[in-house]
Order: sequence, then C-alpha cells, then structure tokens
Amino acid sequence: MAEAAASARSCVGYGGGGGCFLRRRLLAAAAYLAAVGLAAAALGATAANDAAEGRVHVTLTVADVLAASSSSSCDGATPPPREHKRGAGSGTRMTIVHRHGPCSPLADAHGNPPSQEDILAADQSRAESIQRRVSAMATSRQPTELMKSAAASGALPASLSSSTPSLPVSSGRALDTGNYVVTIGLGTPASQYTVVFDTGSDTTWVQCRPCVVVCYKQKDRLFDPAKSSTYSNISCASSYCSDLYIHGCAGGHCLYDVQYGDGSYTVGFFAQDTLTLSSDSIKGFRFGCGENNRGLFGRAAGLLGLGRGTTSLPVQTYDRYGGVFEHCLPASYTRTGYLDFGPDSPAANARLTPMLTENGPTFYYVGMTGIRVGRQLLPIPPSVFSTAGTLVDSGTVITRLPPTAYSALRSAFTKDMAALGYKKAPALSILDTCYDLTGRREVALPRVSLLFLGGACLDVDASGILYVASPSQACLGFAANEDDGDVGIIGNTQLKTYGVLYDIGKRVVGFSPGAC
Repeated sequence: MAEAAASARSCVGYGGGGGCFLRRRLLAAAAYLAAVGLAAAALGATAANDAAEGRVHVTLTVADVLAASSSSSCDGATPPPREHKRGAGSGTRMTIVHRHGPCSPLADAHGNPPSQEDILAADQSRAESIQRRVSAMATSRQPTELMKSAAASGALPASLSSSTPSLPVSSGRALDTGNYVVTIGLGTPASQYTVVFDTGSDTTWVQCRPCVVVCYKQKDRLFDPAKSSTYSNISCASSYCSDLYIHGCAGGHCLYDVQYGDGSYTVGFFAQDTLTLSSDSIKGFRFGCGENNRGLFGRAAGLLGLGRGTTSLPVQTYDRYGGVFEHCLPASYTRTGYLDFGPDSPAANARLTPMLTENGPTFYYVGMTGIRVGRQLLPIPPSVFSTAGTLVDSGTVITRLPPTAYSALRSAFTKDMAALGYKKAPALSILDTCYDLTGRREVALPRVSLLFLGGACLDVDASGILYVASPSQACLGFAANEDDGDVGIIGNTQLKTYGVLYDIGKRVVGFSPGAC
C-alpha cells in the first residue's frame, strides 16, 4: 500500500512539495482500492510513466474538432486503436455517434444543428439543474415537497397538476445537450430507436403510441406497444413501481413523470418489454412508455438511463453485466465511439479512482484533488474540491469547476498560451478565455491534467482542451461555477478519446487514454 501511495504521488509531483498535501487522501484511496481487489500498483505505474514523460504540450489539429459541415463524411469504419477482447456472452458493444455529425442516424432529421451559443446556453441550463438536484438531495427534500414546488412554479403541466395529482414529479436534467446517441431495439419483433445515453439519469424512456396529449417530432416511428408481443404495463401493486422516485397510478397501472430543468417533460406508463443492445436481448426490461412528451429532445426517440438508481440499465442488468459499462466519445464529429456493457479486466493503461457512492444516488461521484497545467501543479487547496464534490456526467458538454480552481487554471493556461504567441479572441457565452487560430492547421497547447483520489490522472486529450466554435474563436473548454459550494462536473468535452469505465459493484471509475 505504501508503494502504491508513493507511486500515486508521482502523478502530482511536478509541483515540488505540492504533492505532499495529498498524502493522506491518496493513502486512504490506495487502501480502498486494495480492499476491493484492484491492482493499485498498476495505478502507480501509469502515474509514474506520465511523470517520466514530462510532456508539457499537446498538438491539436484544428479541423478535427470543428463542427461537421454538410460536406463531411462519416469515418466510422476506423477501428478503435485499442482492441477490446471479451469472452463469449460476457458483454456487448454498441456504437456511439455525435447526434449532429454525419455518422448519426439523426443527421438528416434535424436540419441545421443548433448554434454554439444555443448549445452552451442549454449546457448551462443542464449544469444548473444538476446542481439544484444535488443540493435538494443534500437537504433531504421529500418527494411530496418536490411535487408541490413543481406545481407551484408551473413546471408541472397544468393538465396533470390539476386533474391527476397522483402523477409523479421527479427532478431531471435538460436533454438538449445530451449530444451523443446510440441505437437500441425495443419490443418483439424489435424496432430500432436512436436515443440519447445519459449517465446522469436513471429511467430509460421512449415516446409511445398513442400520444394522449402531445409528442415532439422524432426521426424514428413512435414505439407502438400493441405491435410487441412481449410488452406489458407494470401494476401499481408491483415493487417495481415503487422503484421510481415518485410513482403514480391510473387504472391499476404504474405511471411515471420526469420533469427536466429546461421545462421539458415526459409522462406515461411504466412498462416492461424486451430491450436489444447490439446482439444481446434483455427480457423484461423496465422503461417509461411516454404518451405525453414535450421539449428539446433533438428528435431522438428518448433516453437510455445509465445512472446508479434502481431503474437504470446497469442496475437492472446487474446479474448479466455485473454493473459494469464503459464508453468512449470520439474526438471528432466524423468518427464513432463505443458503449460497452459487461465485466472485463480494466485496460492495462486504466487509471482507477474510487466511486464515491455515499455522496448521493444516480450520479457518479469521484474525488477530484487537483489540476496540473504542463508540469505545474496548480496551488489549489484540496478543500476547494472536497467541499461540494465532483461528478462525471456524459451529458454535460463543458466541465464545471469551483471558481477558485477555475481561476487558477485560467491564469496558468493564459500565461502559457501567451508564451506560445496566440492572439486572444472575444468570449463565447460561458467560455471567457478564447483564441484566434485562423490560418493554423495544427496548434500546440499546454497539457491539462485532472487529478483524482487513488493517483488517477486524466490527461485531457488535445481535442478536449479547447472548445472550437470556429477557427477564429477557440476557447478553453472549462467554466466556473457560481460558487465554490456548487458541485463540480466533468463534462464530455474533457472525456473525449478516453475509455471511461463505471463499475458499480467494485465502486470505481476508470480512465483509459487512447481508447477510440
């Protein structure tokens, strides 16, 4: 354990004595990792390799991170650099695509993609919604209080709040920023649906026939329960109905209702049917069959819930997949990533950190401990990160940091970019540190590393350091929270090209560089 801790400290050792204040945290984390049977020594080896390499800059090809144009083609045939070998029946792999890119089944369905300003505004709405939900969990607000609050504020549709008080209300996130999608099969025979996958939500749902009130426009045909021989509604008396955060009842059938932070919502029956993931069939999978749905869902058919709650896909399929899944988000709009389900040994280069399940339900909390820019460990007290905690969220675009941490990152990054001779550009929405890269095909950027308990490092890929709206406006892809007390969020921009492993049983999150 002492060797693991020493190796882990090497990951943050560039700051001279700065690594020492993490000693107690890392020793505790190493003990935890050893207790659940993980190879802590492998963590130290990876960290030591990073320290030995001492790379200060990374190279970004600007064209790779620009939004796809109408002339872009899908490069989805390119295999991931690292081969994943799985035993027969041990897991399955699905393809992930950016829903606005040429590889997306929705590519010809949504016309012009939203503007960068719209994407970032929706992302801010999502981040604020997550923070409100985490705050509500921390203060142990009761479901009845949430329902009354939603009805009073007008968030609950009037037709439901007045005439159907037994319908549930649960806090959710804005979905318009859920910008990566997968294709699932539902029913018998199976019909194909393109859905947003979301680690920040538990309940899976799709739009269903008939639309009792309204359904938003989607690319795929609505799911028709009458055409599936294996569909059935869940009874109000079933324990499965009680698994919902709040549940309602109509005609003896269980009802669900999810309200999102931007005013969107989905309402319908809680049901079960056969779910198809690639070649795997999951019988009796429980999901929401939405008959009243309104909002900015990007013409996806619904949502695949990958949180830690009882109704989530990883928990429902625990006996089959062991509560393990991994995703890799592609660096470019024109490439594909993957979503894997099932137990497998972590990649040799995986950097593992404890999943802090005591912080609350649904979300995947991790212990962030510091930030490094180039060789410099930034002088940020550990308490800045531990005060509100940090979670990993596949649906948030831009990583949110405590203001104290963001200020230190921005200062160091700005200094290094000035030394490299880059010209500043106007701010873009929530992004305040931008540069003009006009005429540059490749650019050198300061390496940015996020540090976690257990010695894990996420050396952000070059494609995730800058958020490139256009060659003339490329911005540092991080933003500050309103207050140091707001939960930090690791967003999908910074997760690009990493195999992000979630193991609910062993309670770890892992980061494997160069996975796609």
